[in-house]
Amino acid sequence: MAAAPQKTRRGADDPALGKVIAGRYRLEARIGEGGMGIVYRARHVLIDRVVAVKLIRPDLRGETHLRAWMLREARAANRVDHAHIIDIYDIGETDEGELYLVMEYLIGTPLSSELARGPVVLNRAVDILEQMGAALSRAHDLGVVHRDLKSDNILLTARGGRKDFVKILDFGLAALAHDPRLAPKGAVFGTPEYMSPEQARGEQAGPQSDLYALGVLFFEMLAGQLPFRANDRETLLEMQRSAPAPRPNSIRKDINPVAERIVLKLLEKDHRKRYRDGHHLLEELKALQRSLPSVSWDREGNEGPAVAPPPPPPPPRSLSVTEWAARAGLFARMLARAYPSGNAPPELLTAQSAVWDSTAKANSLEGEIASHTRKLEALERRGRALRAEIGRKVEELAQEESRALRDAAAYAEEEEIARRELGAAQQTAKEKVAVADQADRAGKGSRAIFEAAGASTAMVEAKRQWLQTREARRAGREATARDLRRQIEELRAQLSRYAEALEEDLQAGREKVAQRAKEGLKFEKTFLEASKALLENLRGKQECRDLMAELESTPAQSNDAQTSLRVAQSAARPAPAE
Repeated sequence: MAAAPQKTRRGADDPALGKVIAGRYRLEARIGEGGMGIVYRARHVLIDRVVAVKLIRPDLRGETHLRAWMLREARAANRVDHAHIIDIYDIGETDEGELYLVMEYLIGTPLSSELARGPVVLNRAVDILEQMGAALSRAHDLGVVHRDLKSDNILLTARGGRKDFVKILDFGLAALAHDPRLAPKGAVFGTPEYMSPEQARGEQAGPQSDLYALGVLFFEMLAGQLPFRANDRETLLEMQRSAPAPRPNSIRKDINPVAERIVLKLLEKDHRKRYRDGHHLLEELKALQRSLPSVSWDREGNEGPAVAPPPPPPPPRSLSVTEWAARAGLFARMLARAYPSGNAPPELLTAQSAVWDSTAKANSLEGEIASHTRKLEALERRGRALRAEIGRKVEELAQEESRALRDAAAYAEEEEIARRELGAAQQTAKEKVAVADQADRAGKGSRAIFEAAGASTAMVEAKRQWLQTREARRAGREATARDLRRQIEELRAQLSRYAEALEEDLQAGREKVAQRAKEGLKFEKTFLEASKALLENLRGKQECRDLMAELESTPAQSNDAQTSLRVAQSAARPAPAE
């Protein structure tokens, strides 16, 4: 998960800060809050790995259907495994029954913050939309629908020299297609400003609903405002259900006409009139990109040389077990100076022994946990590689299926036209043949009359052949689409089986790491309590002043990088929940 840098201080008085989740993730800072969860920057207690942890909101802990949705969030996002969708590392429940998700930690700017500054230049808007469309196309191919796409859920980060690298966040309302068990019938979920007409009616959201939300986002980027605005939710929902979308050029006269056509097609009230799927949309977006002049933009979205944003400041670094040993050495030197005759009080000698003992045990444990973690990461990498490979195969097949279905639809339209023309030709031929027969019986037949009857009969045969050709081509493309769909479903089933097996292996490894990490927390508590006892006795010793200053200058394992002295002094407080 991620948040803009300016949000990392929000919730500094949150009582959850400092708590250890699942025995291994210490919450360092509150960085965001969504409809269902609060997101924290966190760090593994012994492995220096920064992550984001989402906890279900305290007031929703009793909502079992929301807990099920959070479980679905991780499974859905992991199954998709796309570069432009946030990575999920871990999922589980704490000993207290709190559900948590562990995600990649990112720093960037929400699209909502960019939109608050006004319209986005066309090249940039199309680039952002194309990345979102690619991610959602993969999700839809694998049966996953976001259902709550909005500007707050789109993060713009810097990656690989690309400053507008899109990450889609919060699949919290994602639902696997054809599995409505988690939502009450008729319930309306989502954000009204971005909600599709079918969602506003309480109907099941599908891939077309996400495409509608993309239309709202594209409209907002081009025009600088939402297509539908109202002061109350019900009015806004009614506008989404029935009000035609305004034309973007009614707000800004310089809107590119192709971009406007794409927006209006995405915002069609009838989902059947929108793009057939994300692949269809991507084809038109890429065509639009090719037609635009090559320009770049600065960080404010103005055209000009692209300048990479400065790297964000690193988050506070944890105190490593190696630094425990350095502190233990400083304490030993202080004791030697303060009590040169070796007559230190027994409680200080006991504390010094505890510092060394906990450091040695934690050092051994850290190596063991690091080994387990490397194995887990290797398993995750293999799983990610296979999911990505299957995802790419599904995407290629889905692109072909999209074209086949669009071809079939086009042939079906031609078939309907041919059927009407055949009917008209048959009626004309019937009339002309009747005229020729009547003229022949009356002995008034002429060459022109008989030729007209023959021509009309030939036209009927030509129209019939044309109709049969359209029917055959439509049937052929439909058969191709069915075969592609069969292959897609087989790959999806394969992915599902593999994901379940992988999750079992990962969960066993995570539990092992969690158990060992809890032992590490006990060693940490012992170390801090012993450090506190030593500090309280040695703080006022003049001969230890320089060593005390050296001790206090080292980094500390705390939420805001406090000095080591403050950390040790805090050891008297209750230990974090394990």
